[in-house]
This record gives sequence, structure tokens and C-alpha cells, in this order.
Amino acid sequence: MDKEKPKEYQLVVFSIGNEEFGVDIAQVREIVRLISITYLPKAPAFIEGVVNLRGQVVAVIDLAKRLSIPGAARGESTRIVVVEFDGLTMGMIVDSVSEVLRLSSDNVEEVPSVIETEVQEHFISGVGKLKDRLLVLLNLKQVLTSEEIRHVEKAVVNQKPE
Repeated sequence: MDKEKPKEYQLVVFSIGNEEFGVDIAQVREIVRLISITYLPKAPAFIEGVVNLRGQVVAVIDLAKRLSIPGAARGESTRIVVVEFDGLTMGMIVDSVSEVLRLSSDNVEEVPSVIETEVQEHFISGVGKLKDRLLVLLNLKQVLTSEEIRHVEKAVVNQKPE
């Protein structure tokens, strides 16, 4: 009997503060430099506002605020990672994007309760083990609640150019 072949993850790796994160490359549409963000009144504190990406209005969240972890000051390496999932397109501000890497499922574990990370557990889909570091794998579907997604979608519709 053949043993099941390990699944391979292809991840975009980025950092916020001292933490490194990975998201499935299939969910990443593009990575852009920090551009001018239009503020949205009454949005949750972690929603920075919206940007115009080649004619499409995209909501942008500050991932450090959303995950309640300290981020670095914004600078040359700050990026917006534009992701798509469940029909929603969203930008996430991160301190820097470092690489795209492949990771075998043999090197990914469920979130053990003893892992020390400042990120709330429901945002995490697993932990990737690399030679000398751990990579927190984000579950993008948990980053925004359905109510927050509705708020973002409503705000985006209200921002669309006529």
C-alpha cells in the first residue's frame, strides 16, 4: 500500500513585527507598495480604508491591528498584500514581504497550545517548521467576520467611482 504523498503548500511569506506569516499563494492576487489610502468613517479600527487598484476599489486592513500584535513603523518595505477568497478582494498592510516558498505538509502542524505567538489562535491554520524558524500560517477566512466583510463590501460599493 502506498503511503499518501505529503501535500505541498506554496506560501507567500511576510512579516509583522517579530512574527513571520504565510498565506497560500493561490489566495494572493498581487503585492503592491503602500499607496494612498482613503479613510472610511465608522469602519472598525483595523480597517485603514480603501485604495483604487487599476480601477477596482479594494478595502485595506492593517493586519497588525487586526491580529493585535505590534507592527513596525511604515517605511520603504511596507507592502499591501492583495488577497482574494470567498469572492472578496482585500488588501492587508504588512511590514515586509520576504519570499515565496514551498512547504511540505510533513512540516506543518496544527496549532499546539504551547506555541508562543501573540496572534489569537482562531486566525491560525497551522504552524510551518523551517530549519531555523517557525511560520504562522494564516487562515484568511477568519481574519474578517461575516459582519466585518459586509461592512467592507458596503463601504467599497459606496466608494465606487461613478
